[in-house]
Amino acid sequence: MIVGAGFGGLEAARGLARAPVRVTLVDRRNHYLFQPLLYQVATATLSPADIAYPIRSILRRQKNADVVLAEVVSIDPDRRQVSLRDGGILSYDTLVVASGARHAYFGHEDWEPRAPGLKNLEDALEIRRRILLAFEEADRETDAGRRQRLLTFAIVGGGPTGVELAGAIAEIADHVLVDDFRHIDPREARVVLIEAGPRILPSYSEKSSENAAAELRRLRVEVRAGEPVTAVDETGLVAGGRHIEAGTVLWAAGVAASRVGSCLGAPVDKNGRVVVEPDLTVPGHPEIFVIGDLALFTHQGGKPLPGVSPVAMQQGRHVARSIRHRLAGRAASPFRYLDKGSMAVVGRSAAIAELLGLKLRGFPAWIAWSMLHIFYLIGFRNRFIVMFEWAWAYVTYQRGARLITGNLEAPRKR
Repeated sequence: MIVGAGFGGLEAARGLARAPVRVTLVDRRNHYLFQPLLYQVATATLSPADIAYPIRSILRRQKNADVVLAEVVSIDPDRRQVSLRDGGILSYDTLVVASGARHAYFGHEDWEPRAPGLKNLEDALEIRRRILLAFEEADRETDAGRRQRLLTFAIVGGGPTGVELAGAIAEIADHVLVDDFRHIDPREARVVLIEAGPRILPSYSEKSSENAAAELRRLRVEVRAGEPVTAVDETGLVAGGRHIEAGTVLWAAGVAASRVGSCLGAPVDKNGRVVVEPDLTVPGHPEIFVIGDLALFTHQGGKPLPGVSPVAMQQGRHVARSIRHRLAGRAASPFRYLDKGSMAVVGRSAAIAELLGLKLRGFPAWIAWSMLHIFYLIGFRNRFIVMFEWAWAYVTYQRGARLITGNLEAPRKR
């Protein structure tokens, strides 16, 4: 049984296609989501269907795989059973837990309604709604102060998601919407990126971090490092002891592991990640593997592996190999992560890439980022559509997914 059809879970399922086992893949959603491009749905470049694919369609030719649409709420390692929210119970011989992570507000869960994070399609559509509504409301606002607050976007967290959101919102204001409104100039929008640490993109080299900050400033994004957020309210937020009036606040500052990990009876860290053995199993339960954002793996240099898709994918493939080795009577080998590098897009024709010892920036990095993400998308249609949408947006500065959906009467909680 595999819990979670993200990067790690799906790789584990596909890796067992030819093994003499029955695979049950359980997920609370019916689609696989390519999360690295989720910010492009949130900023109206792509539509949800461009980066998602039905799980059943992915595994339709894998005869030993069954898909269950349900949410796992607890796990009983002693009975080897998982309990579902709808009351169902499923049994397993070997369990792979790949349920991922959720938003972390560091004890301030009350901030979430005013500062949504970005983890799934619902989050992306809500963020898109808030961004586009901000411009619509500003166009009708006659008070200059309130209009400026509506046109101020604050992004909390200077990691890749925060950097990508900040750059994309700045481009929307400067290029995409510039001729669409009659009573405001969208270029008056203010985009503020706030990072509690000393610099943005802390997992990258200092030089790459500086290059990213320079690219953002070229897009007129205010980069404010070393300013932890201490309050979020209906008027904006407080960062570094100073209040920033912002109509839209977005959260990209932290994640916490899925709550399912706490059911395993294994040690967890402060973020809820399960401490795993070198082969990715749970201490005392060799039949349970934990991978992806839920796993705390410190057996390679002592430093925990980052919660990024390449880690999850390699761990999923490793687990599949380990299960096949067990079936053949061979011992499983320890997991070793091969770090091929990191990438983050900053804006139009601008990205940061650290690949196999090479440090790229600007257009070459953006091309590398684009090709790699196209390659890992699932489905020819999705690859073709995304390539077309990117080419169209690059040439025309237009974004065709600028749709305000959801309950338009609901407040934006600004």
